[in-house]
Amino acid sequence: MKNIKFLILGAFFGIILVKSEVVSWFRIQEMFRFQSFHMFGIIGSAVVIGAISILIIKKLNIKSIKGETINPTAKPFQKSNLIGGIIFGLGWALIGACPGPLYALIGAGNTIYILPIIGAFLGVLIYGLFKNKLPH
Repeated sequence: MKNIKFLILGAFFGIILVKSEVVSWFRIQEMFRFQSFHMFGIIGSAVVIGAISILIIKKLNIKSIKGETINPTAKPFQKSNLIGGIIFGLGWALIGACPGPLYALIGAGNTIYILPIIGAFLGVLIYGLFKNKLPH
């Protein structure tokens, strides 16, 4: 019961995703076909808000909840990140949904999205089996 606030916040966020049509298969397909600005506007505004938040954190030297300094640093380029991002994007385009809101889609009555969740779990299991043999 101590984490009920997170359940409520998650449900509220899911409702926002559904009502703003961010999880709509049609909106996602419009984005990948460059037919609508809707998703690009939402993603772009998230990037701008994130950048402003990072600037504020750095300017005001804001600490984490544990009192640690928050210092986001640039990470070096890795080819594996590029390959993983391409695979992620292809999966997103094929399914018509980002993995994040899959549960919101199921909650909205689109039970077919149980299959991508099962696929994601299988992917995690397969990655876990081959992790030591993969380049990192």
